[in-house]
Amino acid sequence: MDVTAVPRTPVADLVLPCLDEAEALPWVLGRVPGGWRAIVVDNGSTDGSAALAASLGATVLREERRGFGAACHTGLLAATAEFVCFCDCDASLDPALLPAFVREVANGEADLVLGRRRPERIGAWPAHARAGNMALARMIRRRTGLPLRDLGPLRAARREPLLALGLTDRRSGYPLEMVVKATDAGWRVTEHPVPYRPRSGRSKVTGTWRGTWQAVRDMRAVLADAVGPADAVVPTEAVVPPQAGARSAVGRR
Repeated sequence: MDVTAVPRTPVADLVLPCLDEAEALPWVLGRVPGGWRAIVVDNGSTDGSAALAASLGATVLREERRGFGAACHTGLLAATAEFVCFCDCDASLDPALLPAFVREVANGEADLVLGRRRPERIGAWPAHARAGNMALARMIRRRTGLPLRDLGPLRAARREPLLALGLTDRRSGYPLEMVVKATDAGWRVTEHPVPYRPRSGRSKVTGTWRGTWQAVRDMRAVLADAVGPADAVVPTEAVVPPQAGARSAVGRR
């Protein structure tokens, strides 16, 4: 193998929203790519997650406002690297997969890269959570034209363009708002399958029908309130900028 042909992966900051994930943290932080900074944003844990994350070498922030979006955005604001990645902190997704996402952005092949979750075994993704995700995927396909099949939390993009999108949702709608505003801005959005493992502990969002319904309601509100293309911000750092008027495309490996 010609190692000179393998592109060097840029350093990235990895944002990990966290609420009572002490069981999963050792595995998750152990899978963070070498040289990357793990930013664990504690969202009110009572199981010692914050102290454990700090002992394992992560940068730990506290976000008192409850909400997935609140934790994610606090991490984004604290990031300093050119590239920022996001991943759940429950061991359901592998952070070690993210360097390929970052290389795709760095090489100018995409502006936002998403992981499409593929359950590794029965029960890894509860039926009600999958049903809610399918409904949201249909909504976003109608809204954006993107043939997305998932709104998974494993993702990568450049930090400054992400900040320029002006994301405002601080609840479960944050991941969807990112995709909608990025698409309206003319970003190239790609999606690739990733293994989805049984999570550690109980899900705080989609672990119950009630939580799933709340997440769907939050995301429907985002779709109703999202700005149109005229208000969009296109990333200027991309090596190959999106062509004017071009639709975002979804690619698969």
